[in-house]
Amino acid sequence: MNTAVLRTEFRLFRREPGAVFWVFLFPTLLLVILGSIPSFREADKSLGGLRPVDAYVPVAVLIALIMAGVQTLPQALTGHRERGILRRMRLTPVRPSALLSAQMAVQGTVALGSALLALLVGRLAFDVRLPKQPGGYLLALLLAATAALALGSVVSALSRTTRIASAIGSAVFFPMMFCAGVWIPVQEMPHTMARVVQLTPFGAAARALDRAAAGHWPGWEHLGVLALWALLLTAGAARWFRWD
Repeated sequence: MNTAVLRTEFRLFRREPGAVFWVFLFPTLLLVILGSIPSFREADKSLGGLRPVDAYVPVAVLIALIMAGVQTLPQALTGHRERGILRRMRLTPVRPSALLSAQMAVQGTVALGSALLALLVGRLAFDVRLPKQPGGYLLALLLAATAALALGSVVSALSRTTRIASAIGSAVFFPMMFCAGVWIPVQEMPHTMARVVQLTPFGAAARALDRAAAGHWPGWEHLGVLALWALLLTAGAARWFRWD
């Protein structure tokens, strides 16, 4: 990866206050709002004795990945394509793939930073325990981030303009938020619905993060689903992506 391209893309990202807010700050802000509701700080038998705020920390983590993957990454890449930046890069020693790698690195780093912020605020503000199985949690988080960024690359590959990228990203965004458990935690979903949701990348990620947070190694079936989605989406992005 070209470090000059990486620095440039990071500076451009910082100049987009909307992207900074939605990826880095919004997930934690949502957690703070929900955690401020008294009932969210009381144990819930349907959650195995956890409080709703405990269950929503992994959700906040996944929201950051979804925002980066299907909202900001496609907008940035299709914007570069629309302005002819990718076409002009073909005439320089720097390959367009360096720009794609830099974008994924920037978006992934910011999303992971947002995840860390949600974990820290959950711990300090609401006494949410840090993951008891940190190795498994990190593995699930990295696989989920890879799948999210690969999904964003597919959206970019299918979009000729930022308007199309926004439309496709929005169409993908809400189902992925549902699968992550934003409206109904995955562990509270009816059995059949939960089994279907856990076949999606963010449904599998939600269950893997929940298990790791509770001190168990994430289920291999959930890690396998995440890895398979990451491979399939990466292959799809590589096949369909066009630089101009």
